[in-house]
Amino acid sequence: MPRVNEEYFENKRKEIVEAAYRVCTRKPITSVVMKDVIAETGFSHGVIYKYYNDLDEVLRDLVIKINSQHRFDERLDSILGQAEPDKWKSIIREVCAMLSKHMLEAGTDVLKISLYSDTLAMSEPERGKRIAKNLGKEAQSPLLYLVQALGEYLEKIIGEEKLEPVKPLEEILQFLILTYHGIQTGYVLSGCYDKGSLCGEYQPEKMFSCLAESIIFMMGG
Repeated sequence: MPRVNEEYFENKRKEIVEAAYRVCTRKPITSVVMKDVIAETGFSHGVIYKYYNDLDEVLRDLVIKINSQHRFDERLDSILGQAEPDKWKSIIREVCAMLSKHMLEAGTDVLKISLYSDTLAMSEPERGKRIAKNLGKEAQSPLLYLVQALGEYLEKIIGEEKLEPVKPLEEILQFLILTYHGIQTGYVLSGCYDKGSLCGEYQPEKMFSCLAESIIFMMGG
């Protein structure tokens, strides 16, 4: 009996998180309220609060769901693990191609929620920190892992290949993350307009290819 109750409890929480996901694809997280999630589930007010104390707990589980299902850690490790030092340019191109594939696989709904989450973190930093604090390591943003793993790889390459980067490694990694977010924003926005209205059809693959060549240049290649 306890096992049945535990499964029932988890299934109800999943239903609530799925409802929150649907709501957050339609409106910014910053404007979502618990009433929206309650209406989406079809549950009563009292039922929802049996499983969650407030909206931020629901959003925490929503972020965990998204980050856990859309990781590229293993793909990145595979690329960096088979890298020979003198092939570093090819490795950077392969990493950026992987990021492009990851973005396309995730889809605009997931990316839209990610953008809304960034907006919440900027507009309500204390609330954002509170939600992020309760995320497990496995549910942290895959971009954090990217910065750490790729940063260690590039630092090693700079030493082994005696490269002379035109910018400090920290700035190169910041450029990578900012550009990633820019490409992501453009990809989401492109779905809001007719094709061709944003300087032609938006193609993330080409944008990530440009990013790869930019990083290679800044690395001194």
